[in-house]
Amino acid sequence: MDHRAPWPAASDSPRLPTRHLSMPLKRRRNPPPLPSLAHDFSALPIDILLKIAASFTVPNLWAASMVCRPWREALRPLREAMVLLQWGKRFKHGRGGIRPNLDKALDSFLKGAARGSTPAMVDAGLLYWETGNREKGMELYLKAAELGDPAGQCNLGISYLQTEPPKLEEAVKWFYRAAGAGHVRAMYNFALCLHQGRGVQGSIPEAAKWYLRAAEGGNKRAMYNTSLCYSAGEGLTRSDRQAKKWMKRAADCGHTKAQYEYGLRLFSSGEMTKALVYLELASRAGETAADHIKNVVVQMLSPVSRDHAIVLAENWRASRPSR
Repeated sequence: MDHRAPWPAASDSPRLPTRHLSMPLKRRRNPPPLPSLAHDFSALPIDILLKIAASFTVPNLWAASMVCRPWREALRPLREAMVLLQWGKRFKHGRGGIRPNLDKALDSFLKGAARGSTPAMVDAGLLYWETGNREKGMELYLKAAELGDPAGQCNLGISYLQTEPPKLEEAVKWFYRAAGAGHVRAMYNFALCLHQGRGVQGSIPEAAKWYLRAAEGGNKRAMYNTSLCYSAGEGLTRSDRQAKKWMKRAADCGHTKAQYEYGLRLFSSGEMTKALVYLELASRAGETAADHIKNVVVQMLSPVSRDHAIVLAENWRASRPSR
């Protein structure tokens, strides 16, 4: 059905008085020029530019540096910070043929942070946190968080949960900001706070929604909790198929309890060889509850099937979650 207004009939068309038709047309002045649609990027204040670009990734930083010459010059400290950040990671983890050296790693991170890089602030804060200087770590997290860095916001939220006493509402505030920016770990932590009612009014439906978003983003703990929500029908429509799917994904990503529970599912459905693989993985990871049922499955399988399952477990590698 066409919902557009019908064309007016000829008799409905507005008529101009005939005297207007005989009057000469007045000459109009030229209309004022429209404002230019081109933007002078170089006019953006440098301090605002640096705040905007503080959390840029390397590709975005290089792209911004190509906008105009003033931007290229203004962003030079952040490009230098990216190089320092990479050296810091090499020193911390012993990459690229370099021996681990935490002092040099911290020095590189701090030099990058001094140039305004929020990723460098986050890595410096993490290194401080890991070596026991939590106060300095949180100072750097806060600085990065206030500049809009989602990783800094998430780490700050986790830090607030672990302070004594915990600052729950502050933690939730920063989790929510980072989750809204697409930070997967923050989504999971925000969901957990909603589920437990920590620092925010509890809501199972809202928690399940954020668990699912985090699971789709690749968080294995969120995958496991999403499976439980589907299995129990809490916050998500009950679905055995979805519950099994997310339990398997969590297990394949290395979630130990998911490996055990998925192994139980396979055992119940009679898929003994596959069940032994997941139960063996869970047992090796320290899930003692898997030991008994694993021994039962071993007794039920032929030596060939049992050995095949053990080989699969020995060669297993955690999958990288697809988004």
